[in-house]
Amino acid sequence: MKPLTTVRFGLIGAGAIAHHAADAILRHANAKLVAVQDLHMERLQALQKKHSLEFAHQKVEELLANKAVDAVYIAVPNKFHIPLTIQALEAGKHVLLEKPFAMNAVEAEKAINFAKKCGLVLNVGMNQRFTPDSQKIKTLVEQGALGEIYHAKAYWRRRTGIPKLGTWFGSKEVAGGGSLYDIGVHMLDLCLYTMNNFEPVSVIGATYTKFGNRGLGEGGWGLSDRTADAKFDVDDFASAFIRFANGASVTLDTTWACHQALANMENVDLFGTEAGATLRPARLFRGGKAAPATYEVLDEITAPLKYPHADRFHNFINHLRGEEELCTSTDQALTVQKILDGIAESNKTGKEVRLG
Repeated sequence: MKPLTTVRFGLIGAGAIAHHAADAILRHANAKLVAVQDLHMERLQALQKKHSLEFAHQKVEELLANKAVDAVYIAVPNKFHIPLTIQALEAGKHVLLEKPFAMNAVEAEKAINFAKKCGLVLNVGMNQRFTPDSQKIKTLVEQGALGEIYHAKAYWRRRTGIPKLGTWFGSKEVAGGGSLYDIGVHMLDLCLYTMNNFEPVSVIGATYTKFGNRGLGEGGWGLSDRTADAKFDVDDFASAFIRFANGASVTLDTTWACHQALANMENVDLFGTEAGATLRPARLFRGGKAAPATYEVLDEITAPLKYPHADRFHNFINHLRGEEELCTSTDQALTVQKILDGIAESNKTGKEVRLG
């Protein structure tokens, strides 16, 4: 791949997350936001006007044919992630894709292979990896401060956090999954990344739909339109237990809506032979050096940040400029997708699923 000097972006999708993407891209000195595409004229014009963009397309084919665009960020309903990724790669565009990677691992693998064939960059932008707290603990893990990490707990639980009811978020056909695909994927990915363990061998899981189907638990996120006939048939709670090749294990809990004391609870807890840690916020727990009876709980963590910019878009841009390796590999993103597939299969069969 020939490095780019300036990366010129087009956004496919002008929903709520696209506004955050636009801000991040424009903060980079060597990137430009030149175009946006959305079928929804009001959303399209709002984003174009906000950033005085040169091009606004209603048809994705028009954006992909635009020679002023080097790379695209795809943030649309999950069902269209891979079809649009393939289209973008066919048009010669590098792709930064919003999570989840795909509707299933077969789709994801198809996109990975096609990107390699085209000689283009495909990246799934997992933003939770880039927070300073995540990076600090990741550095400590790499330095061996925790010893062997044999277990971890990953969770993101909201009390009332379902994206707008009556939209595509609640449709299994379009979204593929609910809380698991929306926020659970974040904590699962972050957990595996921090542990540096992407060799799962089995998973057993269960999913529940207890609030959204009753019209409860809305959090109001998103700009998507409601439809009168929309049904809610995705999970609003999911739980899983994952085993790894080296004997390590991970528990995952995610929910858009549940009864709990706090409105939001999210973290990754790491359990190592030499120390334990959390990521929200970054804290380290270990035996004190002065005497066996002492114990240290360190709330002020000092550790180098591999990505000081703390931003997935800057990582992607810097990579296209030949300056930085990608934080998230497609193989890692594929492994996460395989675990999501395994949870769905386990819920359906009631049995543990082996992951090849």
